[in-house]
Amino acid sequence: MDKLHQAVESFSIKQITIAGGVSANSKFRSATQEYGLKKNIEVHIPSFQYCTDNAGMIAMVAHYKFLINDFATLDVEPLVRG
Repeated sequence: MDKLHQAVESFSIKQITIAGGVSANSKFRSATQEYGLKKNIEVHIPSFQYCTDNAGMIAMVAHYKFLINDFATLDVEPLVRG
């Protein structure tokens, strides 16, 4: 929420949309909606059934890589974007 508050203040945001796995967090959903009401900002949050994360997609990729015996070595390092 701190980062959301900073973004709203820095960029004069008038609409907020949250999606993906984080939007399934009930505390985050309600806090975002309350903040939107307080600041007169439109808040868009999809129905809970549409708030999924990438775990399913990642699992399917892993499944298909497993089927073709495509494994990484133990010295692989993560590529982090920051």
